[in-house]
Amino acid sequence: MNGELTHNEIITQPDAWADALAAFAMREDVARAAWADLAPRQVVFIGCGSTHYLSITAASLWRGLVGAAEARPASELLFFFDEAVTDPSNTLLIAISRSGTTTETLAAVDRFRQRGGRAVWTVTCYPDSPLAMAADLVLPAVAGQEKSVAQTRSFASMLILCQALAACLGGDDWRALDRLPDLGRQLIADSEPVVAPIAGRLADERLYFLGSGSQYGMASEAMLKMTEMSLTPSQAFHFLEFRHGPMSMIEAGTQVIGLVSPQAEAHEWRVLVEMRAKGAAVFALSQGEGDADWHIALPGGLPWWTLPVLYLPPLQLMAYHRSRAKGLDPDNPRNLSSVVFLDRKSFG
Repeated sequence: MNGELTHNEIITQPDAWADALAAFAMREDVARAAWADLAPRQVVFIGCGSTHYLSITAASLWRGLVGAAEARPASELLFFFDEAVTDPSNTLLIAISRSGTTTETLAAVDRFRQRGGRAVWTVTCYPDSPLAMAADLVLPAVAGQEKSVAQTRSFASMLILCQALAACLGGDDWRALDRLPDLGRQLIADSEPVVAPIAGRLADERLYFLGSGSQYGMASEAMLKMTEMSLTPSQAFHFLEFRHGPMSMIEAGTQVIGLVSPQAEAHEWRVLVEMRAKGAAVFALSQGEGDADWHIALPGGLPWWTLPVLYLPPLQLMAYHRSRAKGLDPDNPRNLSSVVFLDRKSFG
């Protein structure tokens, strides 16, 4: 009970990012050719838990770089298929799973195939997993494999692959991501001394993560990491939506953590300033500076679509240190396991 696994997986993740980028480089031409051959009318990303939030970010990036896309929990393809997939024969399903063995994701792929789905691509840390075997194209993040329960290094490595794929197929230079491993190492070194003492002072209620665009999925994942590792109830909201009801919960002791985007920076900072004026303590991650109690500076000079993964390490470290401050074991969160196994036959 010391969290060594989780901490090591967080601080070594830039090495796994580099490995994922090398893996993508080997599959770039195959991905381009497969995309040109498919020319799908619909792209749907699916996942469960963390990988559902990853899917939300991946779909947002896809819309910004390639074209129409949406994200669904894998279970929605089982129970609400016609709402999730409107034209199966012209749909590309991109299934994301750390283990490649999550029952709902495998069953969703089965259902997609049964309904005449066009193609399945997968992003996973295990290229020999059942999910990978069921896919037409596999993007592997092998170095992202983990021993701890909560996804940290794996999530970021699979996200890097999704970022590279969207940029590649959208006509951007995905090699802009090659700068991220070195930048990530420096970010981890700079941010841990900041977030560690903050984590020990967080209250156990009214902790809000805010993000817009592709950062909303990152805010949701940060919320999940804080909840899983430290048993701290947390919620995630879109930045400007926070004004429409949730800010009624703001009072002294409330913490608001903002993942400020370059696209909507001025508007998002205004929300944080307003919440601070109402008594909240504000923590911000952004390229530019603003009025916050604590701030993590993200590297400048990068395309907007490269940024999502950089928000992760400081927030993962915050969840880790919050867990340790409460005397918990971040390697083994209560009631959780690395993979949720169910009776696959029960889904038909």
